[in-house]
Amino acid sequence: MSQPTTTEPTAADFARRGGFATLRLLALAVLVPPVALFLFVLTVVSLALIPALGIGLFVVPLVAMLNRSFIDFVRRLGPTWFGGAVDRPYKPAPILGGPVRKAGWVLGDPATWRDLLWLLWSATFGFALALLPVAVVGQGIYGWVLSAGVWRPIYESGGGEWYAFIKVTSWSRAFGAGLLGTSFVLLGLTLAPYALRLSGAITRSLLAPTKEQALRRVSELTETRSAAVDVSAAEIRRIERDLHDGAQARLVAMGMSLGAAEHLMDSDPERAKAMIAEARTASVAALNELRDLVRGILPPVLAERGLGDAVRALALASPVPTEVTVTLPTRLPDPVESAAYFAVSEALTNAIKHARASRIWIDLGHDGQTLRITVGDDGSGGADPTRGTGLAGVAKRLSTFDGRIDLASPAGGPTLITMEVPAAAR
Repeated sequence: MSQPTTTEPTAADFARRGGFATLRLLALAVLVPPVALFLFVLTVVSLALIPALGIGLFVVPLVAMLNRSFIDFVRRLGPTWFGGAVDRPYKPAPILGGPVRKAGWVLGDPATWRDLLWLLWSATFGFALALLPVAVVGQGIYGWVLSAGVWRPIYESGGGEWYAFIKVTSWSRAFGAGLLGTSFVLLGLTLAPYALRLSGAITRSLLAPTKEQALRRVSELTETRSAAVDVSAAEIRRIERDLHDGAQARLVAMGMSLGAAEHLMDSDPERAKAMIAEARTASVAALNELRDLVRGILPPVLAERGLGDAVRALALASPVPTEVTVTLPTRLPDPVESAAYFAVSEALTNAIKHARASRIWIDLGHDGQTLRITVGDDGSGGADPTRGTGLAGVAKRLSTFDGRIDLASPAGGPTLITMEVPAAAR
């Protein structure tokens, strides 16, 4: 059996790898440190403004978003530049809330402070690490320039150019400077991939999720999977109960009526006809119940016309005046539309039954990545998910899609329920 052959890296491979790494380090040294230094100073100033009449409460979240936008750009370079992807570790932003809540979310997120540490590192030691191989290669190229004859006008103008430990005053010394420059270039090209790798390792250690965050995410996914199983099991039990108590019982009664009518057909035709008429009525009722059951699984209007029209149909059937605003550019995945529809249905039912509202409004929007649903009413308020209003079930249903729900319902109203579900348009 022939042994697999391994290809040794050639000089061209070495030059290509080292050259690409050097160019990337040059880009990092030129572009990243100035922006990092500016953002670091801006963050420190915004934090200092917090005691000053609370101005920082408004500024800190904005600066944090600016920092994260820039750092997300650096994260996108990870697979190509740093040898691996760098995931986002941030806690989800609160859906509702004022500046105090948003500032608390930013300041309470450990990733915010790790971002600040990375900005400081990038503006100082990271800059030095990126610049070192570039400077060594640049020094080597300067040796080539001197050996190409640039040393001569310098020498004739009354000086002698020192290149490292060589004073270039003749062609022989210029040749030596060129050889030494080649050594510098080779050294820089050798160091560049290692420097880039080290920079990437430090970047990943500061910007990627920690082990604790990764374990927490695994726990969340486990809970989400369990919630999905519970929701599916509850849905199956509901369908079985509705079939057993409704359509199945009517079909059994209809069969018994038809059997009795068959025996009475010769002896008592009038009674048999009456029983057949009862069976026909029971069949219509059973058919209606089956249709209602199917609508409870997947409403036809949702399957045929999408989430927007399905919610409009809910609003038309509502006894409370309900306004619907839809800004959905296109259809969403079927499971997401189904979960969102039943979440809106539950929120609308709560508003009708418990809020004593005179007006309800529903807003559906999509920003290209996230479906955002708002259900509000002008009722009495005081909604509490822990008191069996159905919102806990809505949260569990949406959690299977990494969705979130936020509730603002002060006593006296109004009530505002906001739901977000990550969903790309299909």
